[in-house]
Amino acid sequence: MTTELSNVAQEGKKVVVNSQGGSSGAVYGLGLIGAWVYYIGRASSFQEGVAGFFKGLVWPAFMVYELLDFLNKNDEETSQS
Repeated sequence: MTTELSNVAQEGKKVVVNSQGGSSGAVYGLGLIGAWVYYIGRASSFQEGVAGFFKGLVWPAFMVYELLDFLNKNDEETSQS
């Protein structure tokens, strides 16, 4: 195994990397702002506001948990019928 530079790096050319699909960051950002507005707006004390800030950072985890809980309850109701 050698540590020689590739031909591109030896010639001094710039390597350009293109990436696509960056819209998920915008969706998360809007959700983050929305979660902060919701959680901090409902806070009645400073401590609840701080907790709301941190809850806003992890809002997808709350959303997935509630979705799976909802689906599980519907599945149990369907199986009892």
